Amino acid sequence: MRLSRPARAILAIVTGVILFAVYLPLFVVLVNSFSTSTSLTWPPPGFTLEWWGKAFQSAGALEAVLTSVQVAIISTVIALLLGTLISFALQRFEFFGRESISLLIILPIALPGIITGIALNNFFRTIMGVPLSIWTVVIAHATFCIVTVFNNVIARLRRTGTNLEEASADLGAGVWTTFRLVTFPQLRSALLAGGMLAFALSFDEIIVTTFTAGSGVTTLPIYILNNMFRPNQAPIVSVIAVVLVLVSIIPIYLAQRLSGSEQTRR
Repeated sequence: MRLSRPARAILAIVTGVILFAVYLPLFVVLVNSFSTSTSLTWPPPGFTLEWWGKAFQSAGALEAVLTSVQVAIISTVIALLLGTLISFALQRFEFFGRESISLLIILPIALPGIITGIALNNFFRTIMGVPLSIWTVVIAHATFCIVTVFNNVIARLRRTGTNLEEASADLGAGVWTTFRLVTFPQLRSALLAGGMLAFALSFDEIIVTTFTAGSGVTTLPIYILNNMFRPNQAPIVSVIAVVLVLVSIIPIYLAQRLSGSEQTRR
């Protein structure tokens, strides 16, 4: 289907406006991280690297980064294990309620974060009687990180089919040998892409974290929220925000490249 020249021009203008509205605030945050103004006046009166040095020397910020990395890594590992197992169960076997289970697995990422946060907060505190801690944050993040792994793995399983696995079984290979030599190599890039997306999703999540983190748990997004309106902290928060954007972009970019290269090879 070919669009007319006016339609292409309108589409290009609309796309440009949307991209400008999305990325202009990010550019402003980047510039403010080098501003000499402590109140982030615009345009910046001057530029300095002072805030970058202070940000990397801030004990609170470094501790928040470490907490976010720990939560993201553990959540990603859980998501990889459970998401892969669920994908195999739903793709390889026929059973009653399979479509309903598939919907329930995908639902957490479709729900508004505040709904998920309130539900998990009530589950941990009211139903289970568990105090909020870093582990409740890990479990909460794993609930929606599983979706990214599940979507990547089940899509790959649908494309690859079972012909190679059946051929391996016909040649005498056992279940684990077939998985190690045939199935896993086909899933490797999908697992890596899903894991990186899950890590990025967990690392910068704030809404669900706010409802499931204990009083002593401060992830990097929560640290930014707590300090962005404090005097003389705004430039440091801008630096941390820039770092957060970079950390989130890198795994998403790599996951996209992996998915694209895999489709090209096919």
